[in-house]
Formats: sequence, C-alpha cells, structure tokens
Amino acid sequence: MRLNAEETARAARSLTEGIGRLASRPVRIMEVCGTHTVAIFRNGIRQLLPESVELVSGPGCPVCVTPNEYLDTAIAYSSCPDIIITTFGDMLKVPGSSSTLLARKAQGAAIRVVYSPLESLDIARENPDKKVIFLAVGFETTAPTAAATILQAEQLGIDNFFVLSAHKLVPPALRAILTAEDINVDGFLLPGHTTAISGLAPYRFLAEEYRVPAVVTGFEALDILQGIYLLLEQIAAGKAALENQYSRVVKPEGNPAAVAILDKIYQPAAAAWRGFGVIDGSGLELTLAYKRFSAQDMLPLSGVITREPAGCRCGEVLRGRIVPAECPQFGLNCTPEKPVGACMVSVEGACAAWYKYGQGRWSYV
Repeated sequence: MRLNAEETARAARSLTEGIGRLASRPVRIMEVCGTHTVAIFRNGIRQLLPESVELVSGPGCPVCVTPNEYLDTAIAYSSCPDIIITTFGDMLKVPGSSSTLLARKAQGAAIRVVYSPLESLDIARENPDKKVIFLAVGFETTAPTAAATILQAEQLGIDNFFVLSAHKLVPPALRAILTAEDINVDGFLLPGHTTAISGLAPYRFLAEEYRVPAVVTGFEALDILQGIYLLLEQIAAGKAALENQYSRVVKPEGNPAAVAILDKIYQPAAAAWRGFGVIDGSGLELTLAYKRFSAQDMLPLSGVITREPAGCRCGEVLRGRIVPAECPQFGLNCTPEKPVGACMVSVEGACAAWYKYGQGRWSYV
C-alpha cells in the first residue's frame, strides 16, 4: 500500500524517534549497496540520524570493485582491429592504468554502448567477421541476464560472441570485511536486489557465524529508516539475526529460475576486487561446457600492464575503512568530471554520491 505525503512524513518521524531511543551507544552500520548510499544522501537520512549512528559505504558498487586489471584488459582488446567491445555506459569513464574506454572510443576503437547484453548478439550477427566481447560486470542481479545471453547465443549458433566476465558475488566480500582486523562493523543493511535473486541463505553466516545483525532492505527512504531501526533493535537487545525488511520483493528462496540459469552457465571462482585483493569463491566463471564463450580463455592476451592510481583510496572506501572525504584526492584532483578512481565514476559510487549530495553541506571527518 502506497502512503501519501502526510503518512510518509508521520512514519519517518516515528522511525527517526525510535532510532533515537535505541541509539544509546556509538554504532557503525554498513550500507553494502551503492544504490542505498545514493538513496541515503538523496533523502537526507544521515541528517535525521543521531550522531551515535555512523553509516559507512560498502563494496556494493560493481563498477567500483572491478580492478584496474580488468579495465586494462578491456582497453587492450579494444586495440585489436577484429574486436568490437560492447558495454554498459557506466564503464566508459572508469580510469584504467593509462586510458579509459571513452578515450579509446574517441580514438576510433569499436566500442558500442548497449542497454542489455542481448544487443551484443545483434551486433555479432551484423558483423560476422568480427569478434564481439561483452564486458560482463555486475553482481547476482545482472549475472542471470548475461547467462541468458550466452544460452541464446548457443541456441542461435552465434560463435563470434564472447564475454569478459567480472561478475561477482556479494557474500564473500562481506566475510572478508568481517575477518579483517582493521574494520569494525556492527550491522549490515543488505541489498534488496541481489537477495531477490539469491535468496536469504547465502547471508545467514553473518548472524550465525559472526554474530553480526543484518537486514535486507529496500530502497525507499522509509525502507532504509526501518532497516536501520531493525538493526538497532537487534543491537540493543544483544541479538544477531538476518531479517528481511524488503519482503514485498525478496522471498526467502530468492528467484529459483535465475539461480538455475546461473548454476548452468557459471561456477564460483576466485576473483580480484578493488581494495580487497583476491577473494576465494567470490567470482563467477563460465563452466567447462560454456568456456567457448569466455574471452579470457578463447582470446587470451599477454603483456597487459596494470597499476593502481597513485594516491587513490577508493579501495579503503569500499572496505569501509574511510569515508570518501578522508581521501586527499576527493573533490580536488578527483571529481566526476575528472575522476582518479572508480568510486567517483559510477552513479552508485560512494565518492560520486558524497560529491554530488554531501560535499560542503556537512562533514564526517
């Protein structure tokens, strides 16, 4: 049921007052998802919270956690005359070690922006003398669409389509955060869209193994306030559980059809994350039956040189060690118009959100 403006304001006041009563000690909550970060800023939620409740961003921006090595590989492929790169638009401005896909496109490289990986199949059919590589970046939310595209390519007999896979799974990154000695998190706001695919089971370890409360949360302002309230209730009671605030969308079992197609096409593998290094079981690689669609395996490259941008602390932001404004590059050398790191590029990036909504209004440094 949709609330009108008056009902929404009344509910927000009630939740805010409840949060104030529960926040009797300093609490550090990580909003894992970049969409949550943006929604928190856009709705002024930080301004509604007591000073004892600190919100920090996590590794829930797929573009941000994709390491430079992947970007440099994609840029190297774009230099091959027989290759067409297809990608979502948010990858274009992400800086690699020495260039960007946008710069390569301006120089004449065959780089096409698509809104669905399925568009890559049309491009492959229209260019039978070319190899089309789709940059498959994302979490559990977007991976099923890439998997469905591979199945469609198989059914249509399209043999010049490949994926450069950087799909990742969120839960292993949260385990890495909890095992790090230099990071303190009292509770997690979990992303509603990835859990809508995976279901709740992959996240149960947070409460069961680490005794850290977690709440799957939607993306409206009231969703987020209620998610914070539920976390503080658990913390105040000394409990740790996995709760589902977003039950109108997220079912405990997730989306079995999407999970089935993922299991058919992909298998878990070690993957590199910006700021984390390699995390076991956190990536998705093509199974043996579908390796022929893997750019990494079928079109190997050598001599790709990778380095991280000097002075960029994007990795520490993604781990929750610092907030963006603590990076000396933030807002000075690093802006959305001229980003140094990936966190300032993506619309889900924490640095981009801080710059757009928070800079100059309040400080947490």
